[in-house]
Amino acid sequence: MKQSIFEIIKNEALTKDVFRMVLAGDTSAVTASGQFVNIQLDGFFLRRPISVCDYDESTLTLIYKVVGQGTEKMSAMQPGERLDILTGLGNGYNLEKSGEKPVLLGGGVGVPPLYNLCKKLIAKGAQPTVILGFNKKEEVFCEEDFKALGVRVIVTTVDGSYGVKGFVTDALKDVEYTFFYTCGPEPMLRAIGKAAHTPGQYSFEERMGCGFGACMGCSCKTLTGNKRICKEGPVMESEEIIW
Repeated sequence: MKQSIFEIIKNEALTKDVFRMVLAGDTSAVTASGQFVNIQLDGFFLRRPISVCDYDESTLTLIYKVVGQGTEKMSAMQPGERLDILTGLGNGYNLEKSGEKPVLLGGGVGVPPLYNLCKKLIAKGAQPTVILGFNKKEEVFCEEDFKALGVRVIVTTVDGSYGVKGFVTDALKDVEYTFFYTCGPEPMLRAIGKAAHTPGQYSFEERMGCGFGACMGCSCKTLTGNKRICKEGPVMESEEIIW
């Protein structure tokens, strides 16, 4: 974990409620796809945990949804403003388990951490398929970003207004894959666990207090006892979760 000051380069709306923020700063503590950061906002006691969408040696890309006063404040911030951010939090996805044809399944704001993962899987010679799930067409984001990587992208919408009608599990039935990686709401993770025919890794979305393992406020049941989403997670092995 590292505390650094980042400067906002870009903060743009992708949909009505979803924004992409690009920041410049010290990203040396970010070492794996699936990690998250914790952002301090003036006027708020608790930091805001946001998953890392992408990063390189000097920039950090976050995609977040406006769900409360904190993220609403973030959405109004302008280039040049600065943020105090804890980086390098949580563990990430294990690329070595992917096999030749991994499938990446993201639901809503669970989509962003799969982007850097997809880039890394391609770099190591894998051929990912990406399935993105949303409620309706107006909520779809990042489809073109994944397509630009040259991978197969399937979009599902619950109301059928775009792509495949239904859930990510409906599209999964027609995909050949060697391992799954996923991030999204817990009902989606449960459904994938039942539908998938291979092991995989879940990245859990969870409300957090401290964000670095001190408060025990974000735990889940596993075969080896309760584990903290912020510390032992957010990425967990599918075989170890007790639903």
